[in-house]
Amino acid sequence: MPELPEVETVRDGLARHVTGRTVTGVEVLRDYSVRRHEGGPDSFRGQLVGQRVGAAVRRGKYLWLLLEDTQDGTPGDLPDAAAHASGHVTALMAHLGMSGQLLVRSGTAAVDKVPHLRVRLELSALTGEDDAPRTLDFVDQRTFGHLSVTDLAPTPDGAPGGWGSPLAEIPEPAAHIARDLLDPALRRDDLARAVRRRRTGIKRALLDQRLVSGVGNIYADEALWRAGLHYARPTDTLRLAEAHRVLDAAEEVMREALAQGGTSFDELYVNVNGQSGYFSRSLAVYGREGEECTRCGALVRRDEFMNRSSYTCPVCQKVPRNARW
Repeated sequence: MPELPEVETVRDGLARHVTGRTVTGVEVLRDYSVRRHEGGPDSFRGQLVGQRVGAAVRRGKYLWLLLEDTQDGTPGDLPDAAAHASGHVTALMAHLGMSGQLLVRSGTAAVDKVPHLRVRLELSALTGEDDAPRTLDFVDQRTFGHLSVTDLAPTPDGAPGGWGSPLAEIPEPAAHIARDLLDPALRRDDLARAVRRRRTGIKRALLDQRLVSGVGNIYADEALWRAGLHYARPTDTLRLAEAHRVLDAAEEVMREALAQGGTSFDELYVNVNGQSGYFSRSLAVYGREGEECTRCGALVRRDEFMNRSSYTCPVCQKVPRNARW
């Protein structure tokens, strides 16, 4: 499943290629891909056509496009905050699931129907001689992802809802999602203390999107290896400095992954231009069962964990005596 670096890579591409364009048409080729939208496919189309994309925003693994209504005289260059004050902003929320892709296309590629295309948005051209209409395609092989148009809710702390916009609101279906480690509004010391109050293993805490968002299986394993802690270490036995060490390691590894466009193991994750990320070449333990640990030379092991896998170095990450699996 795409994690924070992969979703942020997609958000950045949407911000550069989609912002400012107006939705001129919508095709829903698979109703299941808009299953979370209240009202079904017809309502989904009706709430999108005529809307202008104001910003691309992300919190954790959740991504949304702010929408500004242009059908009732709203200026096309209306700022996000002013648009919302006028009651003109909703959001197109996307969750990529296991294999979802948001691909921006132009020219002949904007006409061709690619395999596993589920939803297509037709977008207007921007002002400029070289610009042309584009499409935003939602492609999803495994169909766990979904799109929906949703209302926004105020953030409890009054800070921006996510990375990409100063608007202090978040789509209602994502209101329960915690801030992520790259969010400037995150209170890191409060998070470290919250981790220590849990009664669970440290990896389970990292994967809890209500505690801290954006961290998935890959980056949790990489962060714990960097921090020298086993995934079954009980959170309530962590010293405050150890909790900070894990969180710092998770932020570090995700920033490094983001700089390389994310992690791609196959063709299921690509950016908006269809390009793969290269951080998989830099992974220290994830997916490296039986290979030597780059720090100590011991062989990396794999354990079953929450219907998936955990990769650890048996020397660098010793199993604690009071392990919580």
